[in-house]
Amino acid sequence: MFKTLTLASIYELQGFKEEALVIYEEIIKKEPNNFEAKQALLRLKKNDSYSRKVNQKAKNFFINAQNSDDLKTFERWLMQWN
Repeated sequence: MFKTLTLASIYELQGFKEEALVIYEEIIKKEPNNFEAKQALLRLKKNDSYSRKVNQKAKNFFINAQNSDDLKTFERWLMQWN
């Protein structure tokens, strides 16, 4: 399989971030000056770290829910991501 920027971009658009990261890293190994691959890699890593923070916050909120109102709030938050 040819690992190209196009394939990585398709993976990224379909939510397969890890697969896209691997391809971008492989491209950069072969072509250290590939600006587009470097930019994509930085973007994915930045977005990934943000999403982990958001998920951790939501996880803690869910774990520490005290009543049904807290769970309803959490459910509304989940519905925003759907």
